[in-house]
Amino acid sequence: MSSQSIVIPRRSFLAGLGLSVGTLALGLGLEPAYAQAATTAPVAGLTPNVFLHLAPDGTVTVLCHRSEMGQGIRSSMPVLVADELGADMAKVKLGQADGDKKYGDQNTDGSTSIRMGFDGMRRVGATARMMLIAAAAKQWKVPAAQCEAHDHAVFHPPSKRRLGFGELASLAAKVPVPKDTEIVLRPRSELKRIGTDLPLLDGPDIVTGRAIYAADVRLPGMLTAVVVRPPVVGGRVERYDATRARALPGVKRVLELPVPKRPFRFQPLGGIAVIADNTWTALKARSLLDITWAPGDNSSYDSVKYRETLLASVRKPGKTMRNVGDIEGALAKAARKLEAEYHVPHLAHASMEPPAAVARVDEKGCEVWACTQDPQTARDDVAKALGLDPAKVTVHVTLLGGGFGRKSKPDFIVEAALASRAVGAPVRLQWTREDDIQHDYYHSTCSQHLEASLDAQGKVTGWLHRTAFPSITSTTQDANITFGQPRELNQGVLDWPLAVPNLRAEVCEAKGHVRIGWLRSVHNINHAFAINSFIDEIAHARGVDPRANLLEMIGPARPLGLSELGVPALSNYGSPIDQHPVDASRLRRVVERVTELANWPAYQKDAKSGTRTRALGLAAHRSFVSYIAVVAAVVKAPDGKIRIDEAWIVADAGTVIHLDRVKAQMEGAVVFGMSLALHGAITMRDGAVQQSNFRDYPLARIGEVPRNIHVDIVPSEGRPGGVGEPGVPPVAPAIANAVFALTGKRIRELPLSRTGLV
Repeated sequence: MSSQSIVIPRRSFLAGLGLSVGTLALGLGLEPAYAQAATTAPVAGLTPNVFLHLAPDGTVTVLCHRSEMGQGIRSSMPVLVADELGADMAKVKLGQADGDKKYGDQNTDGSTSIRMGFDGMRRVGATARMMLIAAAAKQWKVPAAQCEAHDHAVFHPPSKRRLGFGELASLAAKVPVPKDTEIVLRPRSELKRIGTDLPLLDGPDIVTGRAIYAADVRLPGMLTAVVVRPPVVGGRVERYDATRARALPGVKRVLELPVPKRPFRFQPLGGIAVIADNTWTALKARSLLDITWAPGDNSSYDSVKYRETLLASVRKPGKTMRNVGDIEGALAKAARKLEAEYHVPHLAHASMEPPAAVARVDEKGCEVWACTQDPQTARDDVAKALGLDPAKVTVHVTLLGGGFGRKSKPDFIVEAALASRAVGAPVRLQWTREDDIQHDYYHSTCSQHLEASLDAQGKVTGWLHRTAFPSITSTTQDANITFGQPRELNQGVLDWPLAVPNLRAEVCEAKGHVRIGWLRSVHNINHAFAINSFIDEIAHARGVDPRANLLEMIGPARPLGLSELGVPALSNYGSPIDQHPVDASRLRRVVERVTELANWPAYQKDAKSGTRTRALGLAAHRSFVSYIAVVAAVVKAPDGKIRIDEAWIVADAGTVIHLDRVKAQMEGAVVFGMSLALHGAITMRDGAVQQSNFRDYPLARIGEVPRNIHVDIVPSEGRPGGVGEPGVPPVAPAIANAVFALTGKRIRELPLSRTGLV
C-alpha cells in the first residue's frame, strides 16, 4: 500500500484528460472488432477513438482500459499503440479508463488483455498514424504513400520535409477516420519495442509510495465501514444487539445488509456493516456486536468429509466429455493396468491487498473508486443494488495489489455503495485479511480418478480420466448445477494433446456448498496436477525416463483437431481453434527446452548412480493458449525436510510485448504455484472456514523460495497467448514428481505440508 493518499473531487476522469465521453466507441471483445466513425475532438488535437488523443503540444494520451495488478498491462498496451503510431514513448501519457461499455471487454481476467487486444490496439495506433500521414500529405500536396511516420513525426523522404505529430494534430483531426477495411498495420519488423525489456511505468510511484490503491483514496467527509458477514454462505442475521457498538464514540451507523438470494453470483453476503469516523473505531465497534446467526442450508458442509464424497463420485462412470477409440476394450485387454486418485482442496486468493472500495452516493448518482478487475460488472451490480440507471454510476479503477480473479467480483464494491447511501456521505469499505480469507470466492476443490492400460510391450494403449468439482456456474448462474461445464473441462481435460489410441474423459457429480470463483489458472491447477503426476507414475511403472515418457505421450509434433482430441467442440479460452490450435509441437518444444536448461541428462546419470541427494521433477501444460514446462529441483535439508532448491520455467506465449514483465509473471507463477503446492488448503467445518490469516493459510516465505528461478521465453511472432495464468499449473506437479524421485513417496494430494515432508 502506498504511504500517500489522494483527495479526489467529483469529476470525470476522461474529462480530466481532455477526452470526450462521447467519442467513438471501439469494441474490444473476444476478437477485437473496431467500428470506425468520424468524431469531433473535444479539445484541440486529434481524437480518432476513445483510446487515444494527440494534443497540439505533441503529447499522446493512451487510455488503458484494463486493470493493473502487477502484470504490467499499463506498461505494455501504450507501447503497442505507440509502436504502431510511431510515437516517442517520452511523449506518451497514460490514463486509466473508467468502467464503460464503449471500451469493449474490460474484465482483466482469463489472461486476455494482450492476446485478445493485440490486433485491436495496434489498429488504434494505426488509425491515428494514417490520419497524421493524410494531413501531412495534404499540407505538402504529395501522395500519402510517399510519407512515413516515426520518431513522433511524419516525414516526406523525397523532399526531406518533416512535421511533428503536435504540429499535425489539429489538421489531422479534420481528416476522415479510415474505414476498418482501409487500416494498414505496420510490418512486424517496424515494431521496435515489442518483445524487449521495457520500463515498468508505474514502478517509480509504486516503490516511492505515490501509487494510489483503493484504500488510499480520500474524499472530503469520508467515513470508513467494515462488515461482519455470516460465517456460513447462505446464512443470515437472526437477531443482533448493537447497543455497545453504537455507544462507541465515532460510530455513525450500524446497518443490516440485504440477505443474498441464490445463485449468489456477486452479491454481498449480508451481515452487519459498522460505519464510523475511522478504521480503528469501525473495527472496534464491529467486535462489540452481539449477533445470533441463522446458518442456512450449508451449515453441515465439512470439507474433509466432502473429499470422500468427491472420491466416491469419480469411482463411478460420469458424463462422457471426450472419447477416442474404445477405452473399455483397451482396459479389458491390458497386460497391465495402472490407476491413481488425486485430490486438491479449496484454495483462497490471498492477494497482498485485501478488497477495498470508496463510494459516494448522492442525488447525482454513485461514484466509486475500487481495486476492481471488472469495472463494468461493478457498475452494473452497483446500479442494480441502488436501483439506479447504470449511466448514473461511475467506477474509477485504482491500482490493484494483486487480484488473481478475486477482484473481478464486485461484492465488496456493492457493500461500499450500500453503506454510502445509508449515511449520505462517502464511505471507504475495507476488508481485513481475516475477511478476505474467510469470505472469499474459493478455488474449487477437486478429486480425480485416472486409469491407464499398457500392452505387453509397455506401451500406453488407454487413458481414462474422471474429474469431479463444484462448478463455478453453481455460484454465478444456477445453484442447482452439479457438474463441471465444458468451458471448465477445457482447462486441461479436453485439450491435453495425448497420443493415446483409446481415451475417455468424464465429468462426475459435485454439489457446491461455498462461493466458488476463478483463481489464477482456475481448474488447470487441479487437472495439470493429476495429469502430470499420473504421466510420471506411468513413466516409473514402465521404467522409462520421465522426460522421454512425457514426450511419447504428447506424441509427434502436430496440431490436433477436434476429431483427434475426441471432442465435439472446444471453448479454447475464447480463441478460435484455427488461430490457436492445440499444438503438440509447441508443448514438446517447451519440454525439450526446459529439460535442456536443467541439464536433465546429467540428472538421469546421477539418478542411476544411487548417490542422489537432489532430484528433478518435470511437468508441462497448455492453458490460455500458451505452453509452459517446469522443472523443479528438490533437496533434503539438514532437518530432513524437503526444500525446493531451484526451478526452471519455459514459456511459449507467442508474441510478447513486455519481455521483462513476462519473465516476472513466470517467476511469480513459480512462487504462487509453490504456495499452493506446499501450503494451500482452505477447510470448512459446519459450513464455516477454519482459516483466518497467514498464520493458518501461509504463503511461501522467502526462505522457501528457490535460490534460482530460471525463466526462458520462446521467441515467437505467433499470435499472443496468455501470460498471467499459464505459468501456475505445471509448478505443483513438477514439485510433486521431484519429491517422488528423491524420496520414493508419491504425492497424490495437496498440499505437501500435510505429508510431513515440508
